[in-house]
Amino acid sequence: MIPFKVVIPARYASSRLPAKPLLDLGGKPMVVRVAERALASGAEEVLVATDHEAVRAAAEAHGLPVLMTWPDHPSGTDRLAEVAALRGWGPQVPVVNVQGDEPLIEPELIARTAACLVDSGADIATLAHPLTSAADCFNPNVVKVVCRADGDALYFSRAPIPYARDAFAVSREALPPGLPLFRHVGLYAYRTAFLKAYADLAPSPLEQFESLEQLRALWHGYRIRVLEVDGAPPPGVDTPEDAERMRKLFDRPGDCR
Repeated sequence: MIPFKVVIPARYASSRLPAKPLLDLGGKPMVVRVAERALASGAEEVLVATDHEAVRAAAEAHGLPVLMTWPDHPSGTDRLAEVAALRGWGPQVPVVNVQGDEPLIEPELIARTAACLVDSGADIATLAHPLTSAADCFNPNVVKVVCRADGDALYFSRAPIPYARDAFAVSREALPPGLPLFRHVGLYAYRTAFLKAYADLAPSPLEQFESLEQLRALWHGYRIRVLEVDGAPPPGVDTPEDAERMRKLFDRPGDCR
């Protein structure tokens, strides 16, 4: 197995769900549930990166290594860059960013994303799955990606890309057969060299208008390899409604523990 690291950014503050990393799921904080999934991926090191003492205490109480990071990072990528610098990781070390609100993430996907990064020689690796719904195609909250023949990303957008001009001129109720439409899944693996360079990259107009951070990397010429998977990974926790659904799942007999 290819050696790789996992970093779990776990910010305490959340506008929609305060103290989200500490959400109790079957007797364990959510950040611990996420870390357990990451450990099952075969990662050689799993670290929780947080800006709050309560998250640190909860993680350490379950035997997880924690790094305290600056509270004002604009993105999880910036937090990963600080972790890589603090740990002194070499430039080619694969680092997978596993969000702290995905307690059902599949360990295999984490490992496959790291392997994709190494095998492709890209700067970043991420995931996508086929879209079959016209509603999702035109939903700006569903991020789409178009790739080259070799699997590297050409562009990410909230718009419906590729756009089936003739078919959509007739109807937007269904997708035309064969349209290569893919939804981007926000699981990333990075080379440490990219993380170290990221903080100095100027934001791009594309990123600012689309509100998609990954466009900064493409704008500056970095390669993003996209691994196609069959379907969408299990959902994460973004809202109080998500939290209640996840609590019920972990509280049931034969749950995800």
